[in-house]
Amino acid sequence: MKNLINKRVTEEKNCERHSKQLEEWQEFYKDFKGLNLIGKKHNSETQKIAESIRQKRENLLNKPEIYSQYEKQQLKIKEQGEINFVEYFRKLANKRKASNYDNWISALHYLEAFTNGKLKFADLNEMFLEDFKEYLLTTKSNKSDKTTLSQNSAVSYFNKVKATLKQAYKDGILQTDLNTKVSPIKAEETRREYLTIEELNTLAKTPFSNDLLKRAVLFSALTGLRFSDIQKMRWSELEFIAGQGYFINFSQKKTKGVEVYPISEQAYSFTNGKENPKDMEQDKHVFENLPYSAYHNKQLAKWILNAGITKKITFHNFRHTFATLQLFNGTDIYTVSKMLGHKDLKTTQIYAKIVDEKKREAVNKIKLDL
Repeated sequence: MKNLINKRVTEEKNCERHSKQLEEWQEFYKDFKGLNLIGKKHNSETQKIAESIRQKRENLLNKPEIYSQYEKQQLKIKEQGEINFVEYFRKLANKRKASNYDNWISALHYLEAFTNGKLKFADLNEMFLEDFKEYLLTTKSNKSDKTTLSQNSAVSYFNKVKATLKQAYKDGILQTDLNTKVSPIKAEETRREYLTIEELNTLAKTPFSNDLLKRAVLFSALTGLRFSDIQKMRWSELEFIAGQGYFINFSQKKTKGVEVYPISEQAYSFTNGKENPKDMEQDKHVFENLPYSAYHNKQLAKWILNAGITKKITFHNFRHTFATLQLFNGTDIYTVSKMLGHKDLKTTQIYAKIVDEKKREAVNKIKLDL
């Protein structure tokens, strides 16, 4: 009987323990269900945020019409601000392949060195441009580590940057005309060497083994044409009109300006062409295979020295010679400017200063012995 009682007590205790465990499991289940609901709510909110971001992105790509005009403009400005200014500069330089290309590429090299090839339009400002200006005025020349970049080269390269800023403003990439906010580098006045008429005559009479180069040089001295224009000139650009003489009709390589102006019979004689240029092969170059290299420059310098001329003269100085001699002989500066193909009369005034200096020297030579 005692055993039965003990067994019953044990069963009741077990039932009581199982009942408590059941209550604990029921409480745990309630808590777990609550946590699960919280998790679901969190997931739902996260999903809503993600959907909002996705919707904005979709609107940007597929439904720009839902944005206001102001929002569209701001998005465009932000996108344009990410454009690489250096790459934009490079594209403009490549468009100049027929005009001043080498100068643009030189400017590009200094810009790349200063920026490491990366500069967003958004980072362009007056302070950066002033810093780059200072860099050009103090950096070493790429041609020689021992010399500083010349001031006039710095002027030219910085002007290329200003021209790029101007174009970017026209293209709508820049919102403000930065070009007008930054002053250019001031050019250093240089002396433009030239030959006197006596020196030019002496040179013409001095033998030169390179007849083609000699004829091109004297043609430049009598017409004022650049080497590049002489080198590319074809017979189709020359014309003879009875009673009027010879004319050149051509597009300048550097300025792209279309020029029509007369040349002297003597200048034409250096082409070695027939009396009427229309009798020549029109597609052929007038100075066929005209050379240009360091070797030919040395040849030119030696010829000039053999003529007893110690001035530092390059091919381009014969263009200066033409301009200066024209002014010395009374040709008005406007006419000389047109013959040289200058767009700005200020460029031609440099030659007028040379003439004024010589006139001053001449009048000072006459002195009374009082």
